[in-house]
Amino acid sequence: MLEYEHKLDAKQLNSLALAYMGDAIFETYVRRHLLYSGKIRPNQLHRAGTTYVSAKAQCKILFQMMDDKLLDEEELAVVMRGRNAKSGTVPKNTDVQTYHYSTAFEALMGYLYLTGKKERLEELVTQAFVYVDERKEER
Repeated sequence: MLEYEHKLDAKQLNSLALAYMGDAIFETYVRRHLLYSGKIRPNQLHRAGTTYVSAKAQCKILFQMMDDKLLDEEELAVVMRGRNAKSGTVPKNTDVQTYHYSTAFEALMGYLYLTGKKERLEELVTQAFVYVDERKEER
C-alpha cells in the first residue's frame, strides 16, 4: 500500500469512516475468495458476492461472531460504535437494525485494517467465509 506522511489514528476515526474502509476491504477479500473458488462468469460472481457482502449477510456474520465469542473487548467496542453511528441515509433493501449491524461489521473490518492487524483481520474474514459457506450448504 502507499505510504502517507501523517498516520491515521483509527481509534479516533468516525465509525462511518471505518465502515467506508471496511466495506472496501471485505469486498476485496470476497472477490478474491470467489475468483480462487473457480467462479468466473460475471453474473455468477456478482450473485455469489452478494451472499457475503449484503447487509443481511454481514449482520448474520457479526451476530454469529458475537455468539461464538470471537471478538475481544476492543473489537466489541468498535462494533458498538459502528452500530450506533448515524449515517443519515435510509437503507433501501433492508431494515434499519440490519443496516446498523452491517455498518458495525464493516467498521470492525476497517478498524482492523487501519490499525495494521492484518492477521486478526484475515482470521475473522476466514471465519466469515466459513459461516456463509455453512449456510449455503444447509439450503
